[in-house]
Amino acid sequence: MDSAIALLALPGQAMIRFLSYLGQLGLLLGELWQALIKGSFRLRLMAQQLVTIGYGSQAVVIVTGAFTGAVFTAQSYFKFKDFGMGSTIGSVVSVSLCRELGPVLAGLMVTGRVGAAMAAEIGTMKVSEQVDALRVMGAHPVDYLVLPRFIAMMISMPLLIAESIAFGMAASVVVGLAAFDIPFAWFWTHVRQHTNLEDVSFGMIKGFVFGILIVIISCHQGLVASNGAVGVGLSTTRAVVFSSLALLIVNFFLTMLLNYFFPLGTAL
Repeated sequence: MDSAIALLALPGQAMIRFLSYLGQLGLLLGELWQALIKGSFRLRLMAQQLVTIGYGSQAVVIVTGAFTGAVFTAQSYFKFKDFGMGSTIGSVVSVSLCRELGPVLAGLMVTGRVGAAMAAEIGTMKVSEQVDALRVMGAHPVDYLVLPRFIAMMISMPLLIAESIAFGMAASVVVGLAAFDIPFAWFWTHVRQHTNLEDVSFGMIKGFVFGILIVIISCHQGLVASNGAVGVGLSTTRAVVFSSLALLIVNFFLTMLLNYFFPLGTAL
C-alpha cells in the first residue's frame, strides 16, 4: 500500500521540483535584470567573455554549419532528383539553415562548449567559497559573474549563428556545383527568390533566446553547486543537459510563434 501511494506521488513530486526549478531561474533572471538596470557593467570581464564565448566558439560553429549544409544538400539532392527538382535544392537548404538548422545546431554546440565551461567555472568558485568572498567584498555574484557572461552571449550568439548559416550555404554551393553539377546561376537564383530577410531574422531572434537560456541555466547550475568536485561535475552535466533540452523545447514554440508573424514565403 505504501509503495503504491509513493508511486502515485511521483508525478506530483516531479512537478513540484520542476516548478521550484523554474522559480529559481526566474529569481536569477530578476537579479540579472536589476543588474542591467543599475548598469553594473565590468568592461574588462565582458571583453574576456567575448573572447571566450565568441572568438573561442568560432571553429566549432563553422565546422558544424559547413558540414550540416553539405550533408543536407546531398540528402536533398538524392531525393529531389527523383522528381526532377535537383536544381531547386538551394532554396530548401537556405531556408532550412536560416530558420532551423543554423540556430539550433549552433546553439547546441555553444551549449556543450560554453555552457559547460560556465557551470564548471562558477561551480568551482562556489564550492571553494570564492562566491561568498565576493559578497564579503561587496561585489554581488550576479553583477560580477553572470552579467558579463550574459552581455557577451547576447553579442556573440547572433554572430555565431550568422557564421554557421554563411558557412553552411558556402558548403552547400560547393557540394551542389562540384558533386552534382548544378549550375551556379540556377542554384543562386532559387536561393535569392525563396530566402527573405525574415528567414534571417528567424535565426537571429532564436539566437537571442537561446543565448538567454544557456546563460541562465548554466550560471544557475554553477551557483547552486555543492559537495566539492563531485558536485561541480554534476552541475556541469546538468547545465549541458538542461540547456540542450530547454533549447529544443523552446525552439518548437518559437517556430510556431514566429511563423504566425512571419509566414514562410512572405517578405518583410
